Amino acid sequence: MPTRSETLARAAALRALFEAQGAVLVEPPILQSAETLLDLYGEDIRARAYVTSDALRGEQMLRPDFTVPVVQMHMLHGAEPARYTYSGEVFRRQELDPGRANEYIQVGYEVFDREDPAAADAEVFALIADALKGLPLRAITGDIGVLMAAVEGLQTTARRKQALMRHIWRPRRFRALLERFAGRAPLPPSRVALLAGEVTCSAPLIGVRSGAEVEARVTALKDDAAAPAIPAMQVDLIQALLDVRETMPHALSRLRDLAVDMPAIAGAVNRVAAREIALKARGVDTANLLFEASYGRTTMEYYDGFVFGFRSETRAGLPTIASGGRYDALTRRLGQGREIPAVGGVMRPGLMLELEGAQ
Repeated sequence: MPTRSETLARAAALRALFEAQGAVLVEPPILQSAETLLDLYGEDIRARAYVTSDALRGEQMLRPDFTVPVVQMHMLHGAEPARYTYSGEVFRRQELDPGRANEYIQVGYEVFDREDPAAADAEVFALIADALKGLPLRAITGDIGVLMAAVEGLQTTARRKQALMRHIWRPRRFRALLERFAGRAPLPPSRVALLAGEVTCSAPLIGVRSGAEVEARVTALKDDAAAPAIPAMQVDLIQALLDVRETMPHALSRLRDLAVDMPAIAGAVNRVAAREIALKARGVDTANLLFEASYGRTTMEYYDGFVFGFRSETRAGLPTIASGGRYDALTRRLGQGREIPAVGGVMRPGLMLELEGAQ
């Protein structure tokens, strides 16, 4: 196992690589506002973050990653275009897998540039790929934006689309909702009884929801139950999309075929094609670059376009060595009326050294 000093030295070397590309070094604080992270991810973030509080600052979280604070900083006073780099500890609770590190060093590179998003995607990917050369890794790419476009194109209610969008990063829940909205899965017995008016309760209200909010929720459930089912063909097309797993040229061919029956994804597919051209221009061998339409659905929930990761080919149990993606929507959420296309990636120097030591 690499020592802490070895890991810090490698982190400094990676950071210097990004600084040579014009990136400004930033150092976001370790403690982050829990309010911001909860607003972005909901209560689910508590399951993978360390939470503390005090009387002056309220609830705080140990930094689960750098991207959110870097976006906040840039949207307050950043110039355009801008490139940033950073390194330091991040903290993740690992209650389901105690063998994985709950604290580790992360190095990152973020690009805020509205001129050519495809070129920015290729820049981040190619720089990280170059830094990883010589390691036994397999690169995987994807694009969350294609699935988002497919959901937006469904023939169903806005409420159902919103529910599916919220659960894109929870594949099992997404699939269960899709099956239910298509009429392929029965409602839970408790829901059936509620909708039939067979549920009564004389207990006092306990909790933060008012009686009016509860009634509004019941009304929404009744409206949903009365909505037409999503057409079976559209559900099958979503599954066919999620099954795309090919090298990039073959994946693009398959995506274009699907776009004939799913015109809503055409724009997103064109962005994938533009990215392939930009990657080639950066010297990336796209003929052997894997594209998985479902990739990135279990990572941070701010990605809304290009996603990528580098996995070990020799040690399947290792976490992803480097990963990243595009998060344009996050700049809108944190920009207080402003927005800018943005993409970034992070690397784990400790895991890089571990792989080197095993060679």
